[in-house]
Amino acid sequence: MRSVPNSKQQQQQQTTTTTNNNKQQNRIGMMVRVKAPKKDNAFFTPAKHFLVMIGVFGMIGLGVVLLKFHRQESRAFQLRTGGGGMGMGMVDAHSAKYLVNKPHLVYGTAWKKDDTAKYVHDAIQAGFRFIDTACQPKHYNEKGVGLGWTSAAQELGLTRADLWIQTKFTPYSGQDPNNVPYDQNAPVADQARTSLEVSLRNLQTDYLDSWVLHSPMEHFEDTMKVWRVMEDAVDSGKAHQIGISNCYDMDVFRALYQQARVKPAVVQNRFYAESDFDTELRIFCKDRNIKYQSFWTLTANRTALASPKVIELASAKGLTAQTYMYAFLMSLGYVTPLSGTRSIQHMAQDVAVMERMQGGEELFTVTEQKEMAALLGMPGL
Repeated sequence: MRSVPNSKQQQQQQTTTTTNNNKQQNRIGMMVRVKAPKKDNAFFTPAKHFLVMIGVFGMIGLGVVLLKFHRQESRAFQLRTGGGGMGMGMVDAHSAKYLVNKPHLVYGTAWKKDDTAKYVHDAIQAGFRFIDTACQPKHYNEKGVGLGWTSAAQELGLTRADLWIQTKFTPYSGQDPNNVPYDQNAPVADQARTSLEVSLRNLQTDYLDSWVLHSPMEHFEDTMKVWRVMEDAVDSGKAHQIGISNCYDMDVFRALYQQARVKPAVVQNRFYAESDFDTELRIFCKDRNIKYQSFWTLTANRTALASPKVIELASAKGLTAQTYMYAFLMSLGYVTPLSGTRSIQHMAQDVAVMERMQGGEELFTVTEQKEMAALLGMPGL
């Protein structure tokens, strides 16, 4: 006879059965949920994967663009502030004191009148660090140069030592009789002394990096009187070097060089075929470590620079015909061209070719120098 469970046993058995049934249902439910396919699987595998890949490549592309922009902006900032030098501060790397013995252009300020301050400011912002002017109100505005360099220097964090400033004493024959910066009746030595003091005030500086006699005096003895004043300026520290401009007579320059106690450090002349490109004078300068500054460099040689051959040679080096001309002269090692451009674009091009050469790039072989000289009609390098 089978025993009949009491009510308590029946309740426990019923509870156990219910629990087991629940566990079995849960297992079945879990199995169902795992095995049940997702409704959008057919779409997810090809299409959503494609969208994800587009997003990934889009982010990579955006990153590349942002990196390129950052590098461009960093480079532009370096150009404006003179950065990029190894082991130097941002300003030092583009300071005249570090560039004076490297290839460079001098920014010329003639005939800019009331816009002089603006153009000097723009040139320094672009990367020029060498400035030329003259105490000759007829063609130059020295006060404008002073305003231009000081405003640019303040914006860029430059000091006076980061810039190289050259001006000139202009004899009375080259002045506007109605606007002479000194007493025209004073002895020439006193005229030169007064001109120096006027220049220092106009340029807002207590020294000149270079002081140049704008042209030989009518009489050689007066040239030497002025030169003695200029030598005194070197002795006193008001001028770091002296030189002469518009001197195309080799005998005059040779006599000056022989009689000078402080030798001329620079000659600034028009560079053109009519003077035979100063071949004899340039050789004299090269042999004595005298810098030859060329002005009217582009204007006097337009025909050659417009020739298909020069344009082809320039293009092969990533240059314009004009910057190719500047690069050619700088590559000679003793020639420093003046650039008086008013164009921001041309300023940037000028600075770019300077930087390439300052960085050590050799844009000309000797053979290429000779080829360019022949295209210009230069008798020698």
